[in-house]
Amino acid sequence: LLWLELYEIVLHTLSVICLVLFVLQVWLYINQNPFPSLNNSDCHSESRTKLQEAQANIPSHTHTHTEMGGVFLYVMIFLFPLLLCYFLTRDRQESHKKPKLPPGSMGWPYVGETLQLYSQDPNVFFALKQKRYGEIFKTHILGCPCVMLASPEAARFVLVTNAHLFKPTYPKSKERLIGPSALFFHQGEYHHRLRKLVQGSLSLDPIRNLIADIETLAVSTIDSWQGGRVINTFHELKKFSFEVGVLAIFGHMDSRYKEELEESYSIVDKGYNSYPTRIPGTLFKKALLARKRLSKIVGEIINERKEKRVLGRDLLGCLLNSKNESGQVLNDDQIADNIIGVLFAAQDTTASAITWIVKYLHDNPKLLEAVKVEQNAIRRINDQGNQPLTWSQTRIMSLTHKVVLESLRMASIISFTFREAVDDVEYNGYLIPKGWKVMPLFRNIQHNTEYFVDPHKFDPFRFEVATKPNAFMPFGSGVHACPGNELAKLEMLILIHHLLTKFRWEVVGSPSGIQYSPFPVPLHGLPARFWKESTI
Repeated sequence: LLWLELYEIVLHTLSVICLVLFVLQVWLYINQNPFPSLNNSDCHSESRTKLQEAQANIPSHTHTHTEMGGVFLYVMIFLFPLLLCYFLTRDRQESHKKPKLPPGSMGWPYVGETLQLYSQDPNVFFALKQKRYGEIFKTHILGCPCVMLASPEAARFVLVTNAHLFKPTYPKSKERLIGPSALFFHQGEYHHRLRKLVQGSLSLDPIRNLIADIETLAVSTIDSWQGGRVINTFHELKKFSFEVGVLAIFGHMDSRYKEELEESYSIVDKGYNSYPTRIPGTLFKKALLARKRLSKIVGEIINERKEKRVLGRDLLGCLLNSKNESGQVLNDDQIADNIIGVLFAAQDTTASAITWIVKYLHDNPKLLEAVKVEQNAIRRINDQGNQPLTWSQTRIMSLTHKVVLESLRMASIISFTFREAVDDVEYNGYLIPKGWKVMPLFRNIQHNTEYFVDPHKFDPFRFEVATKPNAFMPFGSGVHACPGNELAKLEMLILIHHLLTKFRWEVVGSPSGIQYSPFPVPLHGLPARFWKESTI
């Protein structure tokens, strides 16, 4: 804008010069053409002037017109730059008032900065952007213009206080595999209704009745690891979290249904993050076919429950019992989509979190021993583990709970979330255009030195004091926060209890490194060997 400022200075200078010339011209005109008076001398003078003009054959009105034309010219020369300056200044002031796009770069046409994003750790990409541009910046990734937000206040603005201005958005391929009626893809009345049902079935009161069954699954899972063979910890924990998800959704179900459900679900899971093409033989095409089988299996389970008139108190029962204000029930497709959506949400994130807990405890021997002391104290109360865990005992695992929270912060399983602006939105003087994607960067916030001291150090004791509001959001925030977060934390605590009181383990290979599938997990799923305490 420097050229515009210089241009305005030149115009103002010309205006001043024209003003001086205009005043001078008026002064000369007045002196040459004095106004007539009523005294005789003036009349005689005027007569003499007319006589002289007649003698010179020059009409008097010619002088007058010429002089008036000069005055008019100076007036126009004076007014034109003034008017031009006025409109330029006004437009400039209006442009200053209009919010501008956040700083940042958009990369190459069409491609944007997607290649830079995937050529390195995505967290490094976002961290470098934040360091250069600040806590709000723009970029272009995955075919979309995006605004990134890396402050607690900005995250709350998008997810809580102005959530109605930002809708959840997912690739169409994800909607096809999970189901278009799943609550994750909606907002408004339908979303509110479904969220209330899902959250109600996974809240504290219902899940306390699942402790014994979750404990049985945890013991069975880790017992299968013993013997010193190398296992992929993440893959094994995916099986455990899937079993817990099935338990919370269907309760105790027929083994035939469970096997069919697990087989089809695993195919959908493998194709979920594959390239979305319908070419036969591809992972995505196989996933689409498996998704149809999943709907058929869930449909059979629904019909069986309806025939037996026993709907149950699990999530499926809640969905079958649901009626809106007009008495309308959910159809089978809506129920199936939401069940499959909850299964997806329940498996990978929880399995990833527990895998990181196993790694962090392994990497911090002193902390591991301190957590063992806490868990062994509970085991002694339970007759050396012969009695089942109780709800109240899971509430007194103070240090273990801090380890869970710190693992969620350090790993930041949900590194960011996608939203889309439904209208032009202004935030902190910046414009977020309608249709642009908006991404609150949870990991950047949770690894910021302004909110966490020495954020790259694993320190559970930091949670002895409250964190800054909205600086710690491991399960998201607002109306689209994870409705099953209490169930996830409960299964983490139960599995840790039995792992630490009965087993030792060692990590095989490199202890560092991260891979994305799509959530961050330790490299190669944390290969490890496990032994029962008594066999070491």
